[in-house]
Amino acid sequence: MIKIKKLIALTAAALLFVFNINAQTLKVPAPSPLQTIKQNFGIGEVTLEYSRPSIKGRVIFGDVVPFGKVWRTGANATTKITFTEDITLEGKLVVAGTYGIYSVPNKTEWEIMLYKDVTLGGDVANYKPENEVLRVKVKPTLLLTKTETFTMEFADITPTTCSLELVWEKTRVSVKLSTDIDTKVMKNIETVMAPSDKRPYYQSASYYYENNKDLNQAFEWVNKAIDQNPKAYWAITLKAKILSKQKDYKGSIETSEKAIVAAKEDQNDDYVKINEKLIAENKKEGKIK
Repeated sequence: MIKIKKLIALTAAALLFVFNINAQTLKVPAPSPLQTIKQNFGIGEVTLEYSRPSIKGRVIFGDVVPFGKVWRTGANATTKITFTEDITLEGKLVVAGTYGIYSVPNKTEWEIMLYKDVTLGGDVANYKPENEVLRVKVKPTLLLTKTETFTMEFADITPTTCSLELVWEKTRVSVKLSTDIDTKVMKNIETVMAPSDKRPYYQSASYYYENNKDLNQAFEWVNKAIDQNPKAYWAITLKAKILSKQKDYKGSIETSEKAIVAAKEDQNDDYVKINEKLIAENKKEGKIK
């Protein structure tokens, strides 16, 4: 009888142990799931981490999120943004680092703040203005359709600018980011173009062309890139573009024809089309039949 009681006790203990383990490892969906976004920007990267609450039949702005009060701009932990390079936000300098994003929503104007303390979370009662890195004012846009889940994203991305957008309910707020990469790129070009057998002639010529730098220098570099690889139709195409920008339309057409031959050998239809379009534009600009 004693042995039976011990067996029952051991069995009960084992079942309780298994139950506790299962309870500790149980996973359920988060009401406001976390999202992480990484975006290449300039010559660096921007990372955004935020939680995404949903409307669930509620009135959000002016009720769940009161007007005129500091909002965590998301849910759960602090919404964080990390810059690997210095940037400007709405024209104000922000040095590389990680910051919390807080805001003060209003009907006709929002205030967006970057905050030093990334552990504050939703404890906005202890929000301290002295921990602000900056505060900017932006105008919200009223949308025709409703967005159920709070969304943050990067939009209108160019090599030096983009917008950080906040969208929820029928409201969109857009914050402009920009970065000055020209000084850094020019310095890097000077460094890598020092005497070497592996100079990045094509990349340097391309940057000069795209950013309206010295076209004569770009032309010299692209010729050297072609010397390194005479079948590099991408470099030959760049040479044709540079000649066109220099208004040497006839020379550009002749160069594009060479690029088409090389591209066809490699079965690259995209570059064939690019050069065919460039030839047509040069004929029109140069009034060449």
